[in-house]
Amino acid sequence: MSIRQLLLLASLLLSATAQAQTAAAAPLPVSLQQALQAAQDNLDVVLARRTLAGAQADITSADRAPFPALSASVSQIDLQNGNGSGNLLHERTVDKSVGLDWTWERGNKRELRTRAAQRAADAVQADLDETSIQQKVFALTGFYDLLAAQERVAEVTQIERSAAELARIAARRLQAGDLSAQETARTEIEAQRARSDLRLAELEQQRAALLLWQLTSLGGAPGQLQARPDWPALPGGSLNAVAALDELIEARADVRAARARVQATQAALDNSSAQKKSDITWGVSYDHYPGTSTALVALRMSMPLQWGYGYEGEIGRASAQLAQAQDALEKTRRLARLELQRLQHELQSTAARTEAYEAEILPRARRVAEGAELAYRKGALSLTDLLDARRTLRATVLEAVAARSEHAKTLGVWQLRTGQTLTAAAGTP
Repeated sequence: MSIRQLLLLASLLLSATAQAQTAAAAPLPVSLQQALQAAQDNLDVVLARRTLAGAQADITSADRAPFPALSASVSQIDLQNGNGSGNLLHERTVDKSVGLDWTWERGNKRELRTRAAQRAADAVQADLDETSIQQKVFALTGFYDLLAAQERVAEVTQIERSAAELARIAARRLQAGDLSAQETARTEIEAQRARSDLRLAELEQQRAALLLWQLTSLGGAPGQLQARPDWPALPGGSLNAVAALDELIEARADVRAARARVQATQAALDNSSAQKKSDITWGVSYDHYPGTSTALVALRMSMPLQWGYGYEGEIGRASAQLAQAQDALEKTRRLARLELQRLQHELQSTAARTEAYEAEILPRARRVAEGAELAYRKGALSLTDLLDARRTLRATVLEAVAARSEHAKTLGVWQLRTGQTLTAAAGTP
């Protein structure tokens, strides 16, 4: 291979490596729907699915009758006088027997056992639904935290650039003798604070991206994730379902799981009570005893005699578990009601707060800051007043982003908890 070919190959390898690094560092835009879809397949949901598979297998285990028992025996072996000579099976006087026994379960034990397993599987299915909703809530919260962090970085970047430009202008005015050294130092301090705020905002964005990546496993690296501007439209959703709050509570996955556990423990209690009916074991055996008869049949029946104990321990334990499940259901319903009522109030409050910031507070703060910039350039405003206007704008911008994020998260959680379709994105305001 010639030197020219070697150089060409090296340049191609370097170019491919640079392209791979660029592709690896390129941001990966993620929509809210993508994050929610990915959250449905994370490890917590997978573990819940494995638990459901085990609970469904328990139904198969419960829904079967007792196996028949095959028995074989050899008796009447005379160790003192012997059993004669000849063929062991046909001539020696040894009693040979083959039997079959089968237990008849009484009191619908199989049906009650299967019903308890089915209700337990229903509870696990509802737990899976609840786990999926919880992971969606976590992913939704992480998504909007990342989106809010991105907007804070964008806003703080503009503030940092403006502060840096003001510091440069102040430095030139100081050289021209048009500004005091003290005011120039104040502008430099303000620029340094803005750079520090920008670094902090970037760090918060990286943390939010890492958290979202942990919940969804989207992208090759946490730093690549970038949330799309999928803000919900304002005003934030309708609360037409307020009148049907009881129906919403009963339809929740956690309430369904608690209700299924009550049904499972009720079936378990019925099964414990059914133990009072003794099971009967039927048996038949065929005997071969040369010298007496080579075809003897025996029929037998056995059952336990329940004297002095009526399964009070099992019934008491099942009764206590039933009462515990009923109390857990009532507690779950109360917590569900409190959560939905809290979400209603928070949704109304955050929607009104976000509208106030977007429609009045933030535009007014921007106008005040722009007027202060213009007045300062014309010498009609002091540096202190300009810095106060900028700080007010910065605080207002960050508060507006926080209000929008809180509204989006509250609305999303409300819609996920009530089974509604998520509000269509409105884009960046």
